[in-house]
Amino acid sequence: MKTFIAAACAATALCSLPALAQAQEAPTGVYGTLGYADAHSRHTDLGAIQGRLGYRIIPYAGVEGEVAFGVHKDDTNVLTALGNVNGRAELKHQEAIYGVGFLPLSPNTDLLARVGYGSSRIRVSVPSQTVGGVTLPATAASDSEGSWNFGVGAQHHFDGKNGVRVDYTRQEFTKDSFGHADVYSVAYTRRF
Repeated sequence: MKTFIAAACAATALCSLPALAQAQEAPTGVYGTLGYADAHSRHTDLGAIQGRLGYRIIPYAGVEGEVAFGVHKDDTNVLTALGNVNGRAELKHQEAIYGVGFLPLSPNTDLLARVGYGSSRIRVSVPSQTVGGVTLPATAASDSEGSWNFGVGAQHHFDGKNGVRVDYTRQEFTKDSFGHADVYSVAYTRRF
């Protein structure tokens, strides 16, 4: 029985060698992405142009910074002393830093997972409107909130340099009023 287990372990190790050798060929170095992100929360659905700059330290790990600027606003309800009023929400900007784990499937294709911390600034504007017989003036307010972020994704480089990346990131905001956001993104990616 021990001989059978040893033979099975040896066969498994030999079968994995080509995949491990191929994975070690995954390039390291600087990379960047530019794309579109769609953030869904319990109150809004916001869109943003998103950019990342990262450094793949070894084939399996790296770090990346991320910035985004809002391009799609959404209607929202704002609670006031007189009740709910209609408003518009927009992402002003978002920044985050991540540790990234890569699982190379080939030199040009990776699965990835990332975890990090970020900050988002949201602006809500309310036009002048009448609620319960009282006319409220137009107003706007902005607030920034930190979040713990984690996500998964995949990328493929068609020619070794240029490719596409898709990912999902969950933002867990530190204030209960912000809740969480599910962010889906697609981006052009470039290795330098």
